[in-house]
Amino acid sequence: MSQREGLFSKRRWEAFREFVWEQNPISFQILGICSALATTTQVKTAMIMVLGLAFVTSLSNTIISLLRKYIPSAIRIIIFLVVIATLVIIVDEVLKAFMFDLSKKLSVYVGLIITNCIVMGRAEAFAMSNGPWDSFLDGLSNSAGYGLFLLAVAIPRELFGKGTILGFTIIPESAYQMGYKDAGIMLLAPSAFIILGLLIWGKTEIEMRAAKKGGR
Repeated sequence: MSQREGLFSKRRWEAFREFVWEQNPISFQILGICSALATTTQVKTAMIMVLGLAFVTSLSNTIISLLRKYIPSAIRIIIFLVVIATLVIIVDEVLKAFMFDLSKKLSVYVGLIITNCIVMGRAEAFAMSNGPWDSFLDGLSNSAGYGLFLLAVAIPRELFGKGTILGFTIIPESAYQMGYKDAGIMLLAPSAFIILGLLIWGKTEIEMRAAKKGGR
């Protein structure tokens, strides 16, 4: 009798790592770009967006995987939307209850998680044909990959746009007294495009150099 696969087997770890880096939903699949532009002026809002997406993606994947044998193919998208929308409402209500000011800033973008291509894509491509635990990890890994790039965009935008990180002053007052000024352009959408483009270019360069070394 074959030995049962562990919850954190090598195969599952490799699959998790793959979607965090190699097949990152933002850099490789070019998904979730809108929130990378809209919610990254502050690290805090980016973190909340990442946590919200992780909650919705991992749990929706799990629920859909559990129901996959009972979901009629003709109405599967409607069922996906019902599951995802329910989880998004939970996220939105929790934010309103405990982080009201932040919920007002993110209200529109939290709602857009319902139609986020990452969430819908993983439900269709993975959860409908895999078990609950693998589906949960798949949702978590895609969210982690999404979060990696979202925070990498948010940190320089807040730092150079406001001189802070998570609201804490990083650039000292003495620098401002010497003539330093915050770069207001960092708080505009074009800066997010530029930073994201540089990050994708950097990741591609790293992978190309690693492939060349591996081919020697």
